[in-house]
Amino acid sequence: MSDPTPPHLRSHPEVTPAYLQAPGNGAIQQPSEAPDHQTTQQARQSSGVAAGSKPNPDSSSEPPLQADSPVASALAPSPPSLWQTNQETANHAEVAREVLQIEAQAIVDLEANLDGRFTDAVKLILGTAGRVIVCGMGKSGIIGKKIASTLASTGTPSFFMHPGEAFHGDLGMVTPEDIFVAISHSGETEELLKLLPFLQENGNSIIAMTGNGRSTLAQHSTVHLSVHVSREACPLQLAPTASTTATLAMGDALAVALMKARDFQAHHFARFHPGGSLGKRLLQRVRAEMRSDNLPFISAQATADQVLTAVTDGGLGIALVSDDGGQVVGVITDGDLRRAVQRYRQTFFSRTAADLMTANPVTIGVDSNMHMAIELMAKHHITLLVVVDGEQVVGVVQK
Repeated sequence: MSDPTPPHLRSHPEVTPAYLQAPGNGAIQQPSEAPDHQTTQQARQSSGVAAGSKPNPDSSSEPPLQADSPVASALAPSPPSLWQTNQETANHAEVAREVLQIEAQAIVDLEANLDGRFTDAVKLILGTAGRVIVCGMGKSGIIGKKIASTLASTGTPSFFMHPGEAFHGDLGMVTPEDIFVAISHSGETEELLKLLPFLQENGNSIIAMTGNGRSTLAQHSTVHLSVHVSREACPLQLAPTASTTATLAMGDALAVALMKARDFQAHHFARFHPGGSLGKRLLQRVRAEMRSDNLPFISAQATADQVLTAVTDGGLGIALVSDDGGQVVGVITDGDLRRAVQRYRQTFFSRTAADLMTANPVTIGVDSNMHMAIELMAKHHITLLVVVDGEQVVGVVQK
């Protein structure tokens, strides 16, 4: 009969499992072809079991558990940890501070590396009708996924492509109009370098993010963005730490520069995030978000002391100033009060609301979208708007 041991185990006898070894000599036991009744009877008699009887599960005649059996190995206590720790002397907070300082410095140092090439990368992306395809291996790939996600959610069509999957068919998704962002700190990642011939033949522009401007990837890119760091936070200088932080920051810088170039606004963001709390809020009507109860109205003749009380008690940081006919003619914010104190100094408390207010406040209709309200506040550098329904003030909405 042929040897039942798998070939890869037969070629390595030292890893032959215990259940295939006979006690004592280590030889592999061969199962019998078909044990007959007489053989079974002899085995029972030699083990003390009478013919025709059933084995007693509690019998002490059961053979002991072999030390090298799989069950014994599973029940054996775990060996001591390979890592020696000293909880008494370790200063974990100090280690954390050092890591944060190293990674923060890595980001600060990126500013010195910014030059016309960053502008070239932004223009390259703005000028294409294609998408941005981000590609990286290992930790760089994880960072690449975040960069692609940020780009996509802020107005730049983008997705992540794993280099291994790309080399096995996913390159079919790459059109000549697409911009290829390749991330490799060394600039020599084999899985990325193998994609270069296709990308060059396909006519794709390549933006490389590496820590080595002389690397193969940097030299064969259309634009190279340096993410070089002087050292990693890892004490062994092996695990990507400061370098991945720097790469992520560079990706964020690219995304934000593109946002500003496209004038990407809050309502655009809301369209791409309809399921998020911010998206839901921006798609709401002002009516649903405004504060309409117990609004702090005061007359134009109210004293400064009364204005302070109204702003404080109203809980909105604002007082609405109305004329004798009940029409709102101005607002007084806590910022207005601080500026008035500096301007009037000793005479501040002799002033009236008419002296302290900002006339003709910015208003918005009650049925307007919240994204319009947010944009209006950003345009005027304010944090709240007076909400009107026709000519009547009905509420206040805050940023």
